[in-house]
Amino acid sequence: MSLDDLTEEVRDTYGDLGDELAVSLDRETRNELAMLDAALEPDDADELVRRAIHVLFQTTVDTGKLDFQLRSGYDVTYDEYLSGMTYEEMTGQDKYPQMDDERRYQF
Repeated sequence: MSLDDLTEEVRDTYGDLGDELAVSLDRETRNELAMLDAALEPDDADELVRRAIHVLFQTTVDTGKLDFQLRSGYDVTYDEYLSGMTYEEMTGQDKYPQMDDERRYQF
């Protein structure tokens, strides 16, 4: 898969998600959400879920797990996704032919 595949999948998933998402909660998650709601007193519990997604995303980026997953599945990094081009495209490495080591020193 490639950068174009990733971009297309993110775009499609973004459209599929819409503005609201119904999430079922297990007992542990409901208990933790109730504790956070009581302690942090947000306007509504939805705000806590939005914050949790931001924290999970940032942690995944900071630890390199997102890059690992993207490299494994799409052969790109998050930086490449953000810039819209691969490192090879940025540095021009994709424009030069590969070296043929057997003929490298022949005259």
